[in-house]
Amino acid sequence: MRDYAKVEPKMWHGQTMKVLRKKGPEAPLVALYLMTSPNSNMLGIYSQPVLYMAHETGLGEEGALKGLKHCIEAALCSYDEESEIVWVHEMARYQIASELKPLDLRCKGIQKEYDSLPDNPFLAPFYDRYATVFHLQYRREFGMVDKAPSIAPIKALRSQEQEQEQEQENICPELLTASEPVSAFSIPLVDSTEFWIPEKLISEWTLAFPAVDVEQELRQMRVWISANSTKRKTRRGVSAFIVRWLSKAQDMPSRAVARGGPSTGSAWEGAR
Repeated sequence: MRDYAKVEPKMWHGQTMKVLRKKGPEAPLVALYLMTSPNSNMLGIYSQPVLYMAHETGLGEEGALKGLKHCIEAALCSYDEESEIVWVHEMARYQIASELKPLDLRCKGIQKEYDSLPDNPFLAPFYDRYATVFHLQYRREFGMVDKAPSIAPIKALRSQEQEQEQEQENICPELLTASEPVSAFSIPLVDSTEFWIPEKLISEWTLAFPAVDVEQELRQMRVWISANSTKRKTRRGVSAFIVRWLSKAQDMPSRAVARGGPSTGSAWEGAR
């Protein structure tokens, strides 16, 4: 149960509340309840059985359902009857902030909270709504629970190299967002998902490592990391791994050729 929740007094003068007041007393009460429910969290996606709502608001089941229906029609929230999970669309903005800077530690907390949510239909819409302003890195899909990041086991098996990657995970995090156009290249990750490489990164690496055929190296990286599953990286550590690989390739005498020429040898020993 949350210790507190923020509710802005000016919400009563907002357009949504004006619409809800016209629907009768049930709708504004349910709206306020959803913002302060004992089950709620800062993201606004949480389990909310109608029976609990009915009892705690005093509306009874019929009144609670009526108020919830009007809240959905006013686009205040969405509700999945099967899982009994509600998403209050703007709650994360009310409870956290309209926008955070990339290095704000709250971004990690939001991602962790998002990763821990039970499977529900609102995971992907929430990410699409808040990924840019909260710098989220991992998008979950409904029904894909087996592919969600397993935080605890990964941490338990973390090697020294992965700890070093954790220290570097704030390097240009804005380059890893899903909003960037992606290329045809991807690297398998430790959580069995793929890191689809943004075209912007490939362009930057091509300029930074002129003696290296970046696309060919990416093909070799994929083959090597696929064959060495214990060396797979986290979503936020894979960028540093790729840069180490390309840097090693740049320094190898056999790579001192014009970009686009044949690639010889392998830089994996310096990157792993």
